[in-house]
Amino acid sequence: MAVTEAGCDLTYCKMRGIVAVLTAFIKERKMGLNDFIQKLVSTPHICQHVEVNNFLKIDENQNEEMDKDELPDPMYLHSRSSLAEDTQIKPCDFDYLKIIGKGSFGKVLLARHKETKKYYAVKVLQKKIILKKKEQKHIMAERSVLMKNIKHPFLVGLHYSFQTTDKLYFVLDYVNGGELFYHLQRERIFLEPRARFYAAEIASALGYLHSLHIVYRDLKPENILLDSQGHIVLTDFGLCKEGLEPNGTTSTFCGTPEYLAPEVLQKQAYDRTVDWWCLGSVLYEMLYGLPPFYSRNTAEMYNNILNKAPVLKPNVSNAGRELLEGLLQKERTKRAGGVTRLLTLMSSLSLQLELKYHSFFSPINWDDLMAKKITPPFLPSVSGPTDLRHFDPEFTHLPVSSSLCTDSMIHLTNSVREAAGAFPGFSYGPPEDHSFEHSRFI
Repeated sequence: MAVTEAGCDLTYCKMRGIVAVLTAFIKERKMGLNDFIQKLVSTPHICQHVEVNNFLKIDENQNEEMDKDELPDPMYLHSRSSLAEDTQIKPCDFDYLKIIGKGSFGKVLLARHKETKKYYAVKVLQKKIILKKKEQKHIMAERSVLMKNIKHPFLVGLHYSFQTTDKLYFVLDYVNGGELFYHLQRERIFLEPRARFYAAEIASALGYLHSLHIVYRDLKPENILLDSQGHIVLTDFGLCKEGLEPNGTTSTFCGTPEYLAPEVLQKQAYDRTVDWWCLGSVLYEMLYGLPPFYSRNTAEMYNNILNKAPVLKPNVSNAGRELLEGLLQKERTKRAGGVTRLLTLMSSLSLQLELKYHSFFSPINWDDLMAKKITPPFLPSVSGPTDLRHFDPEFTHLPVSSSLCTDSMIHLTNSVREAAGAFPGFSYGPPEDHSFEHSRFI
């Protein structure tokens, strides 16, 4: 149907074309304003001018009116333009030495801070790829979870996060003892005391996340690192779910096939007990050499997860088999201890009530564990922070890009403009007395 206005016939297609042109024009003007604001706030003496200050306050008020669901955690949100965030740190503050990991959105590099000479793992992500795959929420969730990990000894620590026009940077603890996956591949299985030690440290980290109403959702040997002393470090929080109360559920289908809990596989509502299922899967793999329901045929593996009981051979103690049966309980309301079933509550306290006092963990003094007073059963052989023997040569042999110290402000294409402002509140810097105060490798 045509629409007539002042004697002109506008077809539906023509109207769509006009709207598209106007939308593009408005968006371009808006990005121009954002660039102008970025230049203003990056020039301190101009910001002090009364009229400029009032203008920026108007910008802040507009940001406050945005849809709250699209904003990061308000505790950590800067209301000004993302590239104007005061981080006191920038890419060229580091020497980038080697690539030590690679993922869907970018790379992880061993970097040395030029001033302090300390070593860090710097995760560098490409904004364009994140936006193309619509993964902004997961990246901001990862940042938020990292922000909340202030003290726990078995979770990777964040020192800084900052951004350029086209990249996001996480400055993390450098951990070079290798992935648990790497060591399992080499040794096939671990003896029970070693598996118990790792499981206890993992359980402690998961319990801490649960106490913050965070469900991890992607526990697997690739996400469990060893530091240079042999302690567990849980990393990669991109699939975490925040704000899940003890009795709360969620339904997003995510995880890694070999470790998916039955309720996730069936696309049912699930709760924090998915993490205990994954702990059971990882413990089983440490003791038996493969995930409990593994098959090269994915459909068969899924059928095993849903319908088969785990095969528990007698080379593991009765207490170990009993714990595995409880953790790999297909009905989530009955999951975990195998004897008392107190984990039907599955609050953060249930870890203390059930797992801590399960007979499998009877040799563990949990206070000593948290204080790192228990000598790890295995000491990774590393001679120093630049010893990369536990990293995959596929990564370490790759050339380090020189673009890590540059920004693309000179070539602001439309896609780069869109990426530039897509992560407001991303940047973080700790109080001065905590800046770069520790690394996992001393």
